[in-house]
Amino acid sequence: MLPAATRVILAVALLAPAFSQRPASPLVGRWDLAVASASGTLPSWLGVVEKGGQLEVWYQPPTANVYQLSDFKASGSHLSIAMSAAAGNRPAVTWELDAAGDKLTGVQKRGENATAIMGVRAPELKRAAPRAWTNPEPLFNGKDLTGWEPIGDPANSHWSVTDGLLVNDAHGANLRSQRKFDDLKIHFEVSCPDGGNSGFYLRGRYEIQIEYEPLSANPVERRIGSIYGRIAPSAELPRRPGSWETFDATLVGRTVTVVRNGATTIDQREIEGITGGALDANEGEPGPFYIQGDHTGGLKFRNITVSVPKS
Repeated sequence: MLPAATRVILAVALLAPAFSQRPASPLVGRWDLAVASASGTLPSWLGVVEKGGQLEVWYQPPTANVYQLSDFKASGSHLSIAMSAAAGNRPAVTWELDAAGDKLTGVQKRGENATAIMGVRAPELKRAAPRAWTNPEPLFNGKDLTGWEPIGDPANSHWSVTDGLLVNDAHGANLRSQRKFDDLKIHFEVSCPDGGNSGFYLRGRYEIQIEYEPLSANPVERRIGSIYGRIAPSAELPRRPGSWETFDATLVGRTVTVVRNGATTIDQREIEGITGGALDANEGEPGPFYIQGDHTGGLKFRNITVSVPKS
């Protein structure tokens, strides 16, 4: 039998790791949010990670790109964030949030006004790729807008079919498919003019960026072929404004592969959360495709087909 002193030393050594590994903050995780506003519920996203004992907070607003927040305080399960400072006639905006299990709830305060924030932990969506896919099925018939509808006021839509092409003539409404999809393979061909900007959304939540703006206007993770603000292409292909280009994207869970003009530019990468312009933050649900028409006109699409897992 070991001496008593030795047994005490061994016991302390065994217990030390348990005491040193404090549990992660209940705030840590990816959160899909719905933020109430005067114009309706807006989708947002927070990503909270712990590095070196400190928290990092990343925010995806309803529009634009994800970015890191620096002005916040975390205490236990409570998170206070200064979203924007007061400026001129605009009051400061703050968030007060509390985590409880898989829910994150709180309020957004804008001056004297307060609106609700409701959030849930984003689903992991980790699943194996299907063994087989259905044959590609046309989503655009080349004759009319059957199967598609404008988002918002139809009077603001400038989508039409001309010479077998789906055309957005001018800045106006976005366009979405009437069908919704879960895991999918999408093929489309697009001609984007110089200075043009649009996007093709998977499940209505993850944007494949389409643009030919000046290179100085966007970093690589917001240029053509990126998952907007989230994943940059592994290589930048020659820029071909006004030419027909092909995109093939596969989305299984939140794992995406993008092939542009025959080159794999995003290879089985995880999309951490929604991108700006998402229709909602319900990541665990099927969603439609949608094409941005509220940036610039002049874009043309053709040969839009989809495959789904074969049952």
